[in-house]
Amino acid sequence: MATVINSFAILGIDGYLVEVETTNMPGIPSITVVGLGDTAIKEARQRVEAALQSSGFEFPKLKIVINLAPGDIKKSGSHFDLPMAVGLLKESGQLAMTDEQNATFGFLGELSLNGLLRPCSGVLPMAIAAREAGLSRLIIPAPNVKEAALVQGLEVYGFSDLRAVVEFLNGSKPYIPAADLDNPATWEDTASVDFRDVTGQDMVIDAALVAATGGHNILLIGVPGCGKSMIAKRIPTILPALTEEEALEITKIYSVVGQIKNRDNLVTSRPFRAPHHNASLNALIGGGSPVVPGEVSLANNGVLFLDEIAEFSRKTLDALRQPLEDKQVTVARVKNSVTYPCNFMLVAAMNPCPCGYYGQKRCRCTDYEVIKYRQKISGPILDRIDIQKYVHPVDFMSMSNKSRSRSSAELRELVQAARDQQQARFTGIKGVTCNAQMNEAMIKEFCVIDSKGSHILQQAYERFHYSVRSFNKFLKVARTYADIDGARQIEHTHILAALASRDMDKEQAGMLIV
Repeated sequence: MATVINSFAILGIDGYLVEVETTNMPGIPSITVVGLGDTAIKEARQRVEAALQSSGFEFPKLKIVINLAPGDIKKSGSHFDLPMAVGLLKESGQLAMTDEQNATFGFLGELSLNGLLRPCSGVLPMAIAAREAGLSRLIIPAPNVKEAALVQGLEVYGFSDLRAVVEFLNGSKPYIPAADLDNPATWEDTASVDFRDVTGQDMVIDAALVAATGGHNILLIGVPGCGKSMIAKRIPTILPALTEEEALEITKIYSVVGQIKNRDNLVTSRPFRAPHHNASLNALIGGGSPVVPGEVSLANNGVLFLDEIAEFSRKTLDALRQPLEDKQVTVARVKNSVTYPCNFMLVAAMNPCPCGYYGQKRCRCTDYEVIKYRQKISGPILDRIDIQKYVHPVDFMSMSNKSRSRSSAELRELVQAARDQQQARFTGIKGVTCNAQMNEAMIKEFCVIDSKGSHILQQAYERFHYSVRSFNKFLKVARTYADIDGARQIEHTHILAALASRDMDKEQAGMLIV
């Protein structure tokens, strides 16, 4: 009868139970691993054999077959080394695991050739899967203990080598937990930037405040050196604090891609991702083999900053259409598909024309060249950007003025107060925490405007021929302005402020194409 050891694998950002079945049979000594494993799993044969011998155990001189069930789902990762080794030792009689241990324990960990346990990625979602599968105890590498300990209701045991695991399971040595397990390290926000450093851009800072308050996408257009990137990089400093659910979701994503090996607690600061404009489609959206999350998912519940957005390839930018709308991205392959969350706030920056100095005497670009340059960003993408603001150069008087702008802490208080109103408004609605996430039904319910404001919107619609999506976005932005003012109903002043947030629409309508 085959020995069955509990382990786990990752699908998307969620873990699922994998039963590692091991059996011996007469034949030429060898190890065969089946169950749709990748190269790392197939190479486990050599690692497990060397680790067993280095740890003082006898390697069975029989034909060994290891199956990773379910066998119809492709699996990846080196964390199956430990459950394979434990299964071999139990099958060969060198490990006396009781039925209770076998039913309640899960195993994860990569083995070195010397029998040491190395940390692996994706431990957090796999620990959650262990709890959901009814397991109560999990054996993992010592460096991953704090990450797995974030899951309540699960006993986590961390070991540094295979010999210590076997001695613990045999009952010959008790488990000694790490001394600092009760005081896990935190992922502190060490950002050194502050809106206090920005001078002469009060109108743009107000636009950034509105974007952060409602979770709206924002595009900053301006000449080189006017402060676009400076402002964009400070937007995360005024975003509201993460909820526990948001922090857990972000941590799961970063655990899957292996970026929290040295981070022993939940992610407590909102992500800020700024990919270069030569980033590939797979790097931005997700993909590869095996499939991994892209930048849009790594920016989940945070900010995705696309500097010089007009320099990104049009194909790559157009791939953002569906993620921006649905807040999730599905990477489809022939045999399966994986869905990742990507509820991010898009912050983009670009020059107004090819030379970068549109509106100044040194610019020689025609309206046609300017429009052609801006057409690198397709209409559907621009339609999904709620706020489009020009960033004008700072004059000498503003630069020499010793007075400073409002600090990030002051702006964050305003954002948090308005977000509290939004969360109270959306109580009981799953997945909606800010105005930008409202659907059509919520807009009709929560974005009621007075007759004067309705008349203003009608005039703007007839002049600029906005799409239904743009019309709804104006209402969302107006709702955010009302929240900042503490108003229950959207007034005409909020409508005017929302209409004034689309600078590019107004300018391009007056351009002459020759």
